[in-house]
Amino acid sequence: MVQIRSVLNVADNTGAKKIRVIHVHGGSIRVKGSLGDIVTASITIAAPQGMVKKGEMVKAVIIRTRKEVRRVDGSYVRFDDNAVVLIQDLKNHEPKGTRVFGPVAREVKEAGFAKIASLAKEVV
Repeated sequence: MVQIRSVLNVADNTGAKKIRVIHVHGGSIRVKGSLGDIVTASITIAAPQGMVKKGEMVKAVIIRTRKEVRRVDGSYVRFDDNAVVLIQDLKNHEPKGTRVFGPVAREVKEAGFAKIASLAKEVV
């Protein structure tokens, strides 16, 4: 579960290291986000030579959460950290970076982010 003011790791090569969630998309009173949801966030820690800078507002998709998510077959999936991948905009769902680090949940691909799933080394 990701909510407003959550600090998340960035799992791509855009130069951002950590972001703080400002808004979870999907309604005006929606407070929690899970795998495959889009969030608006502010970059809190970034590399000096990255393509994004500290304080910049970005859109990102959640690819890993520590809170377990139940699947249709009855199994659960849970990760060691909360992580996101930065995306260009809300329309085409293209990632900003060219690499994705770490595993990505299958729910991300089912949510329409096939490009992010294809860039990942492992889809769980």
